Amino acid sequence: MSIGAVITTTNPLNTTREIGKQVADSKPILAFTTRQLVPKLAESTLPIVLLDEDEPSQSQSQQYVKSAKILTTLSEMLKKQPSERRVRDRVNQEDTATLLYSSGTTGASKGVVGSHKSLIAMVQIVLGRFNLTEGEHRFICTVPMFHIYGLAVFALALLASGTTVVILSKYEMHDMLSAIEKYRITYLPLVPPILVALVNGADQIRSKYDLSSLQSVLSGGAPLSKEVIEGFVERYPTVTILQGYGLTESTGVGASTDSLEESRRYGTAGLLSPFMEGKIVDPESGEALPVNRTGELWLRGHSIMKGYFGNAEATANTLDAEGWLKTGDLCYIDDDGFIFVVDRLKELIKYKGYQVPPAELEALLLTHPEILDAAVIPIPDKEAGQCPMAYVVRKVGSSLSESAIMEFVAGQVAPYKRIRRVAFTTSIPKNQSGKILRKDLIQLATSKL
Repeated sequence: MSIGAVITTTNPLNTTREIGKQVADSKPILAFTTRQLVPKLAESTLPIVLLDEDEPSQSQSQQYVKSAKILTTLSEMLKKQPSERRVRDRVNQEDTATLLYSSGTTGASKGVVGSHKSLIAMVQIVLGRFNLTEGEHRFICTVPMFHIYGLAVFALALLASGTTVVILSKYEMHDMLSAIEKYRITYLPLVPPILVALVNGADQIRSKYDLSSLQSVLSGGAPLSKEVIEGFVERYPTVTILQGYGLTESTGVGASTDSLEESRRYGTAGLLSPFMEGKIVDPESGEALPVNRTGELWLRGHSIMKGYFGNAEATANTLDAEGWLKTGDLCYIDDDGFIFVVDRLKELIKYKGYQVPPAELEALLLTHPEILDAAVIPIPDKEAGQCPMAYVVRKVGSSLSESAIMEFVAGQVAPYKRIRRVAFTTSIPKNQSGKILRKDLIQLATSKL
């Protein structure tokens, strides 16, 4: 990036086909990867720079390495002296630096164009947020660097501040806890599923690992419930729990809580980041709304993306002429300026013209003593347009019926919010950030209609 190159990152768990689609869309000219992952690039003819020297254990991957277009390895590149004649392009803040593909929980994945300016702004926000100028801090990286969270915070901001970063090649609970003990980690950024695991396994974890160095955990990716926050505070009283809210489109942190007191405003995503403007807008009329009124959150600031790559229509639908990013999140801002995310705008269920937020019904279902997990989705209905349907994971030993669940909800919500269908499942599909993959469930439900 420092010499003007644009980088696009991809999830190693993606299939060859998914990576092929991203390659076709972003049109890269060079790939950096490990031997083990070379087969994932089987559908492309990209020249490859290998990041590792290890001989692969699998003959299949060796076979791909032989047939792939291996240009060189990182260690070979490091042996060469840079050419004195090399001309560096002048890089301007407005120039494109990154092309990250957004998680696509509400549709097809799109390339988010990030500039050098948006990354510089995010580094500044992160440095200010963690007060990294004071004392020595050690962070452990549990979040993927192909994601904006890992890229902006770990690969750029923390290193820019001279902070020590301990990197795990992949998330595994024992490795993470052992590393916290061994390297005396002070900050643990994570996603909600890891936090829930820390709460549920607290007694065993504390008897086995020394986590006394830990000062803060920073959760991002999806909101935390009151039960999870209080469960964590009770079991790890010396560790402060903080939350962040952001999108790939905002280059990371758009709002955050900076103390336990702020995190205890249950359901809040925190206060706006420095130099970030926000407003709540009525999705129907486009009018800006006052405090404590729910509408779509719009953000504006230096860290906002330039647009979606090669997709003028999606860009026009998401960025307005004044530079406001329409987040697609239904929120309200309270009297003190704290943002509360109510739901995803695009995931609203439209029942006879009424808007039904699935997250509200999911939160209600999770209060039932026999329900372990739940997701609510829209299903097509001739009369109503859409109806709320629940996928439910029952607790072990429960024989809770579909009708009992519908009655449980009906007694606590307006008639138009009632759940009209229930299906039982063994688990709710979620992405790595802990967000429910509703479109997978919608596909499953509609295939059975």
